[in-house]
Amino acid sequence: MTPVIATYSDGIHRAGVVALWRRTFDYGTPHNDPDYSLDMKLLADDGLLFVALEDGAVIGTTMAGFDGHRGWIYSVAVDPAFRRRGVGAALVRRAEQALAAAGCPKINLQIVSGNEQVVGFYEALGFSVEPRISMGKRLPWRERRVLAKGE
Repeated sequence: MTPVIATYSDGIHRAGVVALWRRTFDYGTPHNDPDYSLDMKLLADDGLLFVALEDGAVIGTTMAGFDGHRGWIYSVAVDPAFRRRGVGAALVRRAEQALAAAGCPKINLQIVSGNEQVVGFYEALGFSVEPRISMGKRLPWRERRVLAKGE
């Protein structure tokens, strides 16, 4: 199976992406709400959100980013019915192509603890485990409101 990989279009793909993310991600934190995450990504207006389509239906997504120094693959989601068919690999390759075209020299990603079974997937795509300590800091949560650019 070779899925169609397309750049996300809000008017066309939103419902399918939100439904897929609700099925595949179980983060349980407000800042990871699919609608909020999409709105925030769209503010970046960087064209680094891709969908995999089967007969027009969203069966997978990947969200990437580039800050001018490093590229990131933030998430890859594939509908469980379409896993192990090359969908995730096609999405990662599309993100890699877009990041390379933007001049990105290196791509990083993080794997959530408890999801280590995907390490082999990424290793097969050329990624390797690096000796790093990942740290984060949550900022105070405010009402879920997406700010307009420049606000």
